[in-house]
Order: sequence, then C-alpha cells, then structure tokens
Amino acid sequence: MRSVRLDPELDRLVKRAAAQEGSSVSEFLRLAAAERAHRTLEVRDQLDEVIGAVHTNGGVARRSGAAFSEMLSSRRRES
Repeated sequence: MRSVRLDPELDRLVKRAAAQEGSSVSEFLRLAAAERAHRTLEVRDQLDEVIGAVHTNGGVARRSGAAFSEMLSSRRRES
C-alpha cells in the first residue's frame, strides 16, 4: 500500500476528474499511475536494444548521452 500527498489544487483537480469519469479518487489515481508507469517503461524497453550498442572515442557525440537523458527528463516533466 502507498500513501500519496497531493497539494490542494491537484487534489481538487483529481476529485473533479474522477467524478467526471464516475470513478473513485483511488481508482482514478491507480489508473493514472499504471498508465504513467507503462508509458515510462515502454520507452525504456524500446531503447534497451540500442542503448550502449555503439562505443566511440567521443568526438561530436561526446555529450549525446547526457543530452538524450535531459530530453527524456524534460518529456517526463511535461507529461
């Protein structure tokens, strides 16, 4: 079992959305968490075959790993 604390604004938003769907707040949050977890892991699973497959001495691509990580973090914050 997990306990989650929501700020008042998010709590109101979640309650309204759950009511609109006709579900409980708990069910709404469970589904939202499951969707987010699946989406996050799906992206990682798709990339597993290529991450680390190419080894170079750097050059132009020296910062590509960090740049890619920053891009993924940015996308996660946006969703």
